[in-house]
Amino acid sequence: MNEKKRPVGRPTSAEAGTALKAAALSLIREKGYEKVSIADIIRTAGVARQTLYNRWNTKADLVLEAVFDETGRYAAEPISDDDRTCRDQLEAFLIGVFTHLETDGDTLRALIAAAQRDAEFRAAFYTGFVLPRERMVTDLLRRAQEPGELSRARDPEMLSAFIHGAFWYRLLNGGSLDAGYARAIVGEIFGG
Repeated sequence: MNEKKRPVGRPTSAEAGTALKAAALSLIREKGYEKVSIADIIRTAGVARQTLYNRWNTKADLVLEAVFDETGRYAAEPISDDDRTCRDQLEAFLIGVFTHLETDGDTLRALIAAAQRDAEFRAAFYTGFVLPRERMVTDLLRRAQEPGELSRARDPEMLSAFIHGAFWYRLLNGGSLDAGYARAIVGEIFGG
């Protein structure tokens, strides 16, 4: 008999992590962050509670990673590209972000609302989601200064804050986030 011995304990698998993130996103899109429990997520994913806790410490950690992964599918970090100007890279990045918000705008609004009521979640949301996006844009703007595409007299961190403020404000107030708005933001940053 050629029977494989089962290892002690349950192995962690990429499929379980993927299932948990998909379940978390689906449930939060449907019910909102605060109305979704860990029990709901593990039941929907079809995994054991410990499987979730082997990967994430809290529901917030899981949700933020799921949202971050989803955002990365639409708007990956802009990398140095000799064939495209930084202006064009920023425009493409913002269009990707706005495309993602067509799907997950309600989810992000729910996460922002939850962050206002829960200091621990707010810190996790800022560190795990907001800050990395700000750094991506700030780094791109710094790269734009190297060849003179953006004046060295401009402050990339402040410009990044302006960019994020513009689209977060519009997101929170139900305004349109589309390619035209992305081009308008980029036009204000780079001029012309």
